[in-house]
Amino acid sequence: MRRFFLISFIVSVFFGFVGSVQARDRPNIVYILADDLGWGDLSLYGQKHFETPNIDRIAEDGIQFMQHYSGSTVCAPSRSSLMTGLHTGRTPIRGNFEVQPEGQMALPAESVTIAEILKDEGYVTGAFGKWGLGFPGSEGDPVNQGFDVFFGYNCQRIAHNYYPYHLWDNDERLMLEANEGTHEGVYAPELIQEKTLDFIEENKDKPFFCFVPHVIPHAELFVPERYMSRFRGKLLPEKHYEGTDHGPNYRVGGYGTQPESHAAFAGMITMLDDHIGQILDKLGNLGIEKNTLVIFTSDNGAHKEGGADPDFFNSNGPYKGLKRDLYEGGIRVPMLARWPGKIAAESKTRHVSAFWDVLPTVCDLTGTETPDGVDGISFAPTLLQSGKQRKHSHLYWAFHERGGRVAIRKGDWKLVKYNVDKDPDADWELYDLSIDISESRNVASRHPELVRELAELAEQSEIPSPVEKFRFQNPIN
Repeated sequence: MRRFFLISFIVSVFFGFVGSVQARDRPNIVYILADDLGWGDLSLYGQKHFETPNIDRIAEDGIQFMQHYSGSTVCAPSRSSLMTGLHTGRTPIRGNFEVQPEGQMALPAESVTIAEILKDEGYVTGAFGKWGLGFPGSEGDPVNQGFDVFFGYNCQRIAHNYYPYHLWDNDERLMLEANEGTHEGVYAPELIQEKTLDFIEENKDKPFFCFVPHVIPHAELFVPERYMSRFRGKLLPEKHYEGTDHGPNYRVGGYGTQPESHAAFAGMITMLDDHIGQILDKLGNLGIEKNTLVIFTSDNGAHKEGGADPDFFNSNGPYKGLKRDLYEGGIRVPMLARWPGKIAAESKTRHVSAFWDVLPTVCDLTGTETPDGVDGISFAPTLLQSGKQRKHSHLYWAFHERGGRVAIRKGDWKLVKYNVDKDPDADWELYDLSIDISESRNVASRHPELVRELAELAEQSEIPSPVEKFRFQNPIN
């Protein structure tokens, strides 16, 4: 009997040790999501007016994706696709839908998010920045969608303003008294950054998921003076933007006046780059960078709001379209990943991937079972350069604003249709991305059979939404 208990004890200790090693070896994940950052807004992707050395460092130490796509062309559906692993023909939130007085339509309780999956696996989960997937107290509130900690803006409309009257600390409203009236005492991204770094330090000995949906560089174009001064007078001719200061939308969504939009924009992305440098340095100083996957991307293409001037900065690079477009400039986004010792430095891939691939990738890398029914495909083999990388048969996007828009990519062929709701006879546009990345030559008339094939595939990809606002009134085909 003693021998039996001794063997049992040894076995339990051994397997307990193995289990603890496996838990310890599971990577921390830091996923950084810029807001409306265009393809060309990084020096690595061609920006000439300012530099982004810290963001570029992620690629220098890791991998640069050349064909990565956002979940949608605006904030909320893009985030919904990211969190659920479903494209915008199936994810619950398919557009921006305001809820008064604060917040957006909520992810339903039955949605399964990355945060919920990782929390169930013993990860500590935190989100720092802009949410936009459920008003405070709703089933879509981040603290009800798998996050142990949330700090930042619940509402993406209020996140237009950088000196807000309040932020959210989990489920408590944190009043920023220094911003009362017209005062500019607390620049919200700086306070959010402090909480981000605190979270990483506090959980350095545990597996953690740190989601950083940064608010920069979305309008309004405001940044502290120490960043403005670096670019003032250097990006001429300047662009003056007249905002809604002190009107009914003051600090609840309206953009402030900015007479030096170019300097402000460059300063904002420089601050964003500094913040990412601080995160990378924190991981290094804590000795956990080799067990931490860092991903950086943007929620959609460059915008033209609040004084932003994407033409001056060539923010969409070689691509056609901006935010709210389903051309490449609206949905093709930079994506970089770093995991020292696991991802080869200075590597580059043309693997075609999208936001809905992140959930299965995270499951793959953490040894977690991927939920049934997701649209994504793990790109872990591409990250780690091991195993066979599966490919998508096609990618699909739907946008329920501006008259309704859809797009589908299969191989190098891209089919686009605008005014789906306004005009049932609207024409399809077809582009060959292998020779026309700027989508300047519509070749639909030359390939009618291909147009029919892709149009039918698009129609099959769209599952009717229970929300009427997110439902096309006319057949896609």
